[in-house]
Amino acid sequence: MADILAPMSGNIWKILVKPGDPVTEDDELIIMEAMKMEIPVTAPQTGTVKSILVKEGEPVEAESVLLTIT
Repeated sequence: MADILAPMSGNIWKILVKPGDPVTEDDELIIMEAMKMEIPVTAPQTGTVKSILVKEGEPVEAESVLLTIT
């Protein structure tokens, strides 16, 4: 199981997956907005999305857990 962390503080702009979705390494999972830039958050490994812990529009701090992959 892998926790996917926010690379920096910002807002969750778009969630591209849902629980149960299969993902492969480097797939985009979430798009964050920080400093007026779009920051893609990608999968570090192949697996299945287990849970999503954030909502679109929600502010997050750096290294907050966004979702988990099994």
